[in-house]
Amino acid sequence: MRNQTARAATPQSPILLRETLGSVAVLTLNRPAARNSLSEAMIAGLHAALNDIADDKNIRALVIAANGPAFSAGHDMKELTARRSDADRGRAYFAQVMNACSAMMQAIVHLPKPVVAAVQGIATAAGCQLVASCDLAVASEAASFATPGVDIGLFCSTPMVALSRNVPRKQAMEMLLTGEPIPAATARDIGLVNHVVPAGSERAAAIALAQKVALKSAYVVKLGKTAFYRQAEMSLADAYRYASEVMTENMLARDAEEGIGAFIEKREPKWQDR
Repeated sequence: MRNQTARAATPQSPILLRETLGSVAVLTLNRPAARNSLSEAMIAGLHAALNDIADDKNIRALVIAANGPAFSAGHDMKELTARRSDADRGRAYFAQVMNACSAMMQAIVHLPKPVVAAVQGIATAAGCQLVASCDLAVASEAASFATPGVDIGLFCSTPMVALSRNVPRKQAMEMLLTGEPIPAATARDIGLVNHVVPAGSERAAAIALAQKVALKSAYVVKLGKTAFYRQAEMSLADAYRYASEVMTENMLARDAEEGIGAFIEKREPKWQDR
């Protein structure tokens, strides 16, 4: 197990913790006093860690968790507001932060390994976006989710991108237009999270889910995750055409040959991850 301090953190109080549990990496947001808001440093730290994990062949899955009562309250409004005194009223800085956050969220989607959110408390605005950007999510019964930007005059436009790709339009619009939080059970029912578990067990449950996926062929998981998100943006005909090409390439992979052989021979497969 190892801890790694995120970029711009002090040794005494790292804003992002990293540990390794076998083939599963765990990143923990560690700004509980600030409700784990996504400051510029937190966004940079997450993106750097994602890049490192992408290149680490020993890591086969990732869990993103948080310390304290809140999973994440979204962007750090104090940090953003402090730049209103800039000559351009903060325009350049706001664009920089929003683009950096969007790039980090996309890095989760493009990570060639499954990412599981472990949500112990409230996840709002960009915090809700972070959950929606993960491939899978496990929530505590005490968790809740909201996109409340409309309440403070700042519509949750970037969180909307991830949210609307997870839940039906009517439910997404209600969350975006009212700003009202939904409980974990409702989040599960509309597809924002996969599982709801007793409070305090969400981290262990998320790690267990990540470990289950980590047992599969890393090559096949990477192939499948990439194909899932690509086909989702295509027309039906294009999606089937693309998926057929992926299936053909997959059938030629060593792990498909091994897996199918193991299935026929009724034995456990031995993955080569290629």
